[in-house]
Amino acid sequence: MQRVRLSSQQAPVHKLGDSQMTLSPKFRLAVIQSSLLDPLSELEMSLRGEPLIPGLPDDVALNCLLRLPVQSHSASRAVCKRWHLILGSKERFFTRRRELGFKDPWLFVFAFHKCTGKIQWQVLDLTHFSWHTIPSMPCKDKVCPHGFRCVSIPHDGTLFVCGGMVSDVDCPLDLVLKYEMQKNRWIVMNKMITARSFFASGVIDGMIYVAGGNSTDLFELDLAEVLDPVKGSWHPIASMGTNMASYDAAVLNGKLLVTEGWLWPFYVSPRGQVYDPKTDHWESMSVGLREGWTGSSVVVYGHLFVVSELERMKLKVYDTDTDSWEPIAGPPLPEQICKPFAVNACDCKIYVVGRNLHVAVGYISRLNQKGISDKKGSFGVQWHVIDAPNCFSDLTPSSSQVLFA
Repeated sequence: MQRVRLSSQQAPVHKLGDSQMTLSPKFRLAVIQSSLLDPLSELEMSLRGEPLIPGLPDDVALNCLLRLPVQSHSASRAVCKRWHLILGSKERFFTRRRELGFKDPWLFVFAFHKCTGKIQWQVLDLTHFSWHTIPSMPCKDKVCPHGFRCVSIPHDGTLFVCGGMVSDVDCPLDLVLKYEMQKNRWIVMNKMITARSFFASGVIDGMIYVAGGNSTDLFELDLAEVLDPVKGSWHPIASMGTNMASYDAAVLNGKLLVTEGWLWPFYVSPRGQVYDPKTDHWESMSVGLREGWTGSSVVVYGHLFVVSELERMKLKVYDTDTDSWEPIAGPPLPEQICKPFAVNACDCKIYVVGRNLHVAVGYISRLNQKGISDKKGSFGVQWHVIDAPNCFSDLTPSSSQVLFA
């Protein structure tokens, strides 16, 4: 059986299925305070006479150093011992950033090599537009990248990878992995109650919900469950009422929206379900919502947007009052962004990652200025493309998440 890595440095190595990976006890993470993180450590005290940056107070200099892009750390830490102390590990770097209140958005892209299928995470610093990597996930190499579902809690700096499928045998997984940005490491969490792939997922009030998908016998599921990421425990919730694998999902107004997707032209009407965690109840999605959901979705300004894979790949928004979709003013997705793509959003910006990991940033604006449009709910978009390095030319995105660091 293949061995897997559980963290990025000097980590214990276990086999998938070993007793250590059943997560009993409940992941009590020891907080190991390195002497290098202690501002009064002997080493740092001995270096106090050496300024971080000549001519600047240390607090100002530290604020400058903590803004350096990660890709420049290896060269920068060779400048002097104090720079090495700060930039010598990502854990130390991110800890200091968090202490000083840095909250810059980074785009985490779950991608795979289109020839070998090997999976990896690439991270785009949305301030400096520079890329770096994070440790590999502790899972089998031969998996179907699209079978996983990824969600994040952005302001906590954590993302979760759930389920998936072993590609050789089409066997769904119950594996749950958590990445902690501050520690730059992966943790194996408690397994899902039901192994599943190609399912719906979403975060509501800090709780992680999963529903539907394909089961171990390759039949579609109606089962759903929720993870408390603090306690690390899964609990069943109401069943969907219909067996359904998910094409896309979104959280809107505190509810989980699940759609099984569409085929063009429509031979049958696509199904969709809506879950309300307050009542633990599922209901059928409205006809206009599910039939117009023809792409990957994000929520911006409290509205559901879809980057349509039809209609010249334009952006459209759902109007709850009329149960219809309206096109957004502005150009379609730039030509550099090729399918398949992964979509996410932060504040008023949409990030669309296409093949080869080129990224289109869509700036969403409300069109309520005089002379443009007075219609309630009118929006416009302008696109800016961030070209990826040539070394990403064989990579295809499967998912993307925004975290703050």
